[in-house]
Amino acid sequence: MGNDEFVTLALVLAVVVALGLVGNLLRQPLIVVFIAVGIIVGPVGLGWLSPSGTLELLAHVGIALLLFLVGLRLDLHLIRATGPVALATGMGQIVFTSAVGYGLARLLGMEPLTALYVAVALTFSSTIIIVKLLSDKRELDKLHGRIAIGFLIVQDIVVVLVMIALTAFGQATGDSVPAEILQVLAVGGGLLVGLALLARYVLPRVVAVVARSQELLVLFGVAFAVSVAALSEWLGFSAEVGAFLAGVSLASTDYRDALGARLVSLRDFMLLFFFLQLGANLDFSDAGRQISEAAVLSVFVLVGNPLIVVLIMVLMRYPARVGFLAGLTVAQISEFSLIFAALGLSLGHISSATVSLITVVGLITIGGSTYMILYSHQIYRWLGRWLDPLDRLLPDRRHPGEPPTRDVDVIVYGLGRFGREVVTRVAAAGYRVLAVDFDPQKVAATEQENVTAAFGSAEDREFLETLPLEQARMVLSAIPSSQADLVLIHALRQHGYEGTIVLTALDPALADQLRRAGADHVLEPYRAGAEDLLDDLREHMGPPPGSTGPGAG
Repeated sequence: MGNDEFVTLALVLAVVVALGLVGNLLRQPLIVVFIAVGIIVGPVGLGWLSPSGTLELLAHVGIALLLFLVGLRLDLHLIRATGPVALATGMGQIVFTSAVGYGLARLLGMEPLTALYVAVALTFSSTIIIVKLLSDKRELDKLHGRIAIGFLIVQDIVVVLVMIALTAFGQATGDSVPAEILQVLAVGGGLLVGLALLARYVLPRVVAVVARSQELLVLFGVAFAVSVAALSEWLGFSAEVGAFLAGVSLASTDYRDALGARLVSLRDFMLLFFFLQLGANLDFSDAGRQISEAAVLSVFVLVGNPLIVVLIMVLMRYPARVGFLAGLTVAQISEFSLIFAALGLSLGHISSATVSLITVVGLITIGGSTYMILYSHQIYRWLGRWLDPLDRLLPDRRHPGEPPTRDVDVIVYGLGRFGREVVTRVAAAGYRVLAVDFDPQKVAATEQENVTAAFGSAEDREFLETLPLEQARMVLSAIPSSQADLVLIHALRQHGYEGTIVLTALDPALADQLRRAGADHVLEPYRAGAEDLLDDLREHMGPPPGSTGPGAG
């Protein structure tokens, strides 16, 4: 890189930082900022960057690292943990979006192959963006968060399979199609077998030696990802597929978490160049027609994708509220959609104008869905009255064959980690417990003497009317949510419930709010844990030096 290129790179990075600050203020993902900078400094803007050459090389490395980390953190256990809903929702949304998206693209006048590419690109949602937003909102461990991550993993697997298929069919032409496809499958099988043998017999030993130096571990990870990506490209597959398989081959090692954690920042930096290149490559020669097409496709993604997720989850006995919160996570297209479009361009299947259209849809949907996810609960409060009837499509929302029992001492809402411990201890003490949760898997998995589990929500006033409140001496919510607890306590008071109401709060401000709302008692697990720790310290260490308070002598 010459001096001029180095100066240009410095200027581009300065622009990225400046616009990144603006993006943060607007609560926008940096992907949007990166593409916008690519447009500004690319050929249609200031003309500082050319989409080829050094920028193209750095972009390929960024994509390789992204796919490598996806493979490295591929957690099939998470799909099993979230049950059939992750697979059903993920595949159902893919089929629905692909089919309807293809029809829309054809109605907009696109050729069949172009329409197919556009339709498939609309199906994938951004794992990176969703994980970041849910993490910021502390909702990764909530039911809708776990389900969303589950079906995003399903999507990641599907997009890699689609890219493999594209590579195979993209190389096959004319009368030799069957033979060339068989050849690709044979070569691909050989690559998989080779990597499987490496993962079984070689990589664990090599990584154990390399990991003695953290710097060398990072260097090894990058070198392995890029090398397998290059090998894959040399064998006729895409580099992206090779990088993904490289990650999968290291996913079973004991060092995958350490390696992944150290490569995240490098991945984010290198992906900058892919999105810069993408922005620099945008073709605005037919911008007027593309804006109208992009608007139609964007509305479909922003509205249609969440709607199909809600419907699938309602049919699987999940509350419409959970389906809505999970569905908002698919209201945008992914960085994989852009990589997929770039692959189609390289194979000659679509034009640069189509890539530009998909990118514009990405900008609109990523920007719009970010606000939808950030303000998801407020949006649901506005739309809830139109979605609530979906909960009554199935007359029995509880676990099959498990109506609420009439012989109950304590009703406990929430079967999370804290709630399950409460239920176990209360039931072990001999009290009859009715445990309520809106996760069908938790309800089905609750089998204990003195415990009956029912499917329901703390925010469902109609469900509350079916509970044996006249028998229960206590209603306890183990859900640390101010919204759910406030709805529950108001509904109980309106019903005329005279027993004890116990709620849960993770911070003192929320605890005070719940007490003012009428809770008889508020459990504070964090405060109780800290007080227990302090008691243990005093017992084992004695009073602190210089203490003159109680217990000092």
